[in-house]
Amino acid sequence: MTDTHERFPFSAVVGHDRLRLALTLCAIAPAVGGVLVRGEKGTAKSTAARALTPLLPPRPDGAPAGLVELPIGATEDRVVGSLDLHRVLGDGEVAFTPGLLADAHGGILYVDEVNLLSDHLVDVLLDAAAMGRVTVERDGISRAYPARFVLVGTMNPEEGELRPQLLDRFGLAVDIAASREVDTRVEVMRRRLAFEADPAGFAARYADADADLARRIAAARDRLPAVTLPDAELRRIAAVCAAFDVDGMRADLVIARAATAHAAWRGAAEVTEDDVRVAAELALPHRKRRDPFDEPGVDDQELDRAFDDARDDDPGPPPDGEPEPEPEPDPDGPGGGDAAEPPAERSDPGDQRPSEGAPLPTGSSSTVAKLTVPGLGTGGAAGRRSKARSDRGSVVRAAPAGTGAGLHLLATLRAAAPSQIARGRTTGPLRLGPEDLRAPVREATEGNLVVFVVDLSGSMAARERLALVGEAAVSLLRDAYQRRDKVAVIGFRGAEATLLVPPTRSVDLAVARLARARTGGRTPLAEGILEARRLLRREELRPDARRPLVVLLTDGRATSGRDPLPRAIAAAAGLHADGRAAVVVDCETSMVRLGLAAKIAAALGAERIPLSGLSPQELARVA
Repeated sequence: MTDTHERFPFSAVVGHDRLRLALTLCAIAPAVGGVLVRGEKGTAKSTAARALTPLLPPRPDGAPAGLVELPIGATEDRVVGSLDLHRVLGDGEVAFTPGLLADAHGGILYVDEVNLLSDHLVDVLLDAAAMGRVTVERDGISRAYPARFVLVGTMNPEEGELRPQLLDRFGLAVDIAASREVDTRVEVMRRRLAFEADPAGFAARYADADADLARRIAAARDRLPAVTLPDAELRRIAAVCAAFDVDGMRADLVIARAATAHAAWRGAAEVTEDDVRVAAELALPHRKRRDPFDEPGVDDQELDRAFDDARDDDPGPPPDGEPEPEPEPDPDGPGGGDAAEPPAERSDPGDQRPSEGAPLPTGSSSTVAKLTVPGLGTGGAAGRRSKARSDRGSVVRAAPAGTGAGLHLLATLRAAAPSQIARGRTTGPLRLGPEDLRAPVREATEGNLVVFVVDLSGSMAARERLALVGEAAVSLLRDAYQRRDKVAVIGFRGAEATLLVPPTRSVDLAVARLARARTGGRTPLAEGILEARRLLRREELRPDARRPLVVLLTDGRATSGRDPLPRAIAAAAGLHADGRAAVVVDCETSMVRLGLAAKIAAALGAERIPLSGLSPQELARVA
């Protein structure tokens, strides 16, 4: 549990009214599903989440509610729980130790940079937040424990997005930014400096306001079960969600729960249109955004039209004495679906990738299989494209201790069992030796870094190549939105190579940088390859290093510097010696073909693909 000492008062947070309301509604009704807080660094995301904790009612056991912070590097065992090895190995007793989700029961589970958390852990958190309970089935044990908490995740969109399927699992979402009003910024500084100078005295000045908020939250929780949700408001919720074309039924259910919580917060006995409007403003923005090109948020005018249409479609109550219309039969027959539960997740509509190994037409008679980064990575950066060793993935086998992280209990017990008689054991705990210890070997998937190296020399042809690589990079960024890849672009022209787009998952950054690129001049091919080599050496020093794939767009002509072609071939050989995977897109279009790109590809140990007929979408698929 995070210590509550010197916590900034919730009522002292300046501005961010929508964020404070979203947190309050989830405190009243944790079944809403938590809050995702998106915003640039330094916008009080963490401060507001932590400040809510003292306002929550006590836990079911009477202890004060606490805040549990989930580390980004946490393992699934630490999150959900695992066998108590001390008791198993020492006393021979099969005992289970609950994880962090049990500690969060009755309080707040806070995940900073939730977009960097492994996807399977995000799924576990969101399942627990929705169900209020955790069930663990592993290592021959079956345990369940309550875990009803307020889930708060914060993220900086500049560091990458959550997949749409995971975005949808958060009940509410709020985008926040620092105010541009001078008076507001001054007040933020004034309060923060006063808090740092005297935390206890500052908290005392807001103690009454926080105590009043705590009383209101507790009263709203008590009132919540008695709040009614009329059929007219249910129809309004359904109509609005249908107007925004959201997937599944989760948005409808979240709005219903949040609107009921808002009515309880107001002290009302019945949900009204105003409650539904507030809930929709918090529940729809992140569900509407299915693609990194979509603007975040919901336009007020668009929401107004949806509510106006919902009023027009409302049939109103039937006349006195006239029975309610019978519901239409379920086309799937009895048991065809449970409207109270969201349907199974479906793939993102923007995800149009071919199946693994599908042939790729390139405009010639040959076909090119989808390229992947070969080998097994070390799992430096979580992702969804390439296989990698990991200490957080699925267990694929057991191995002698020292080859994996942690202890594989069942494999250890199996290794020790045949030696128990020889070791003189008749009763009591198992007798283990160092040779018995086994570790789990895990595999997961990792993200990759795709580095485009593009020839910008010449004129019209260079602009066409830049347009091609720009569209391909954007296509890959769409895919990176799903798979947690990064894309970089290096351009070479004149006498030098330039890093046009540093490794990023930001579509906006890539588009802006590519728009400013210049073309023309001679062809320093060697410099482009050497710049890629330098970039990859820098990147592999990062803690979240990704295995790279270099995509070189060139006709093989090198016209800048001394011995330009031999230098380019030597540079390519050096990149190959570094063990970098690569592909060469041959941009030669003249009638008389020199075949120079094939020489560069041979030095790189790379496959060569002709540019003719290769669309940006196909280039992105190849990469």
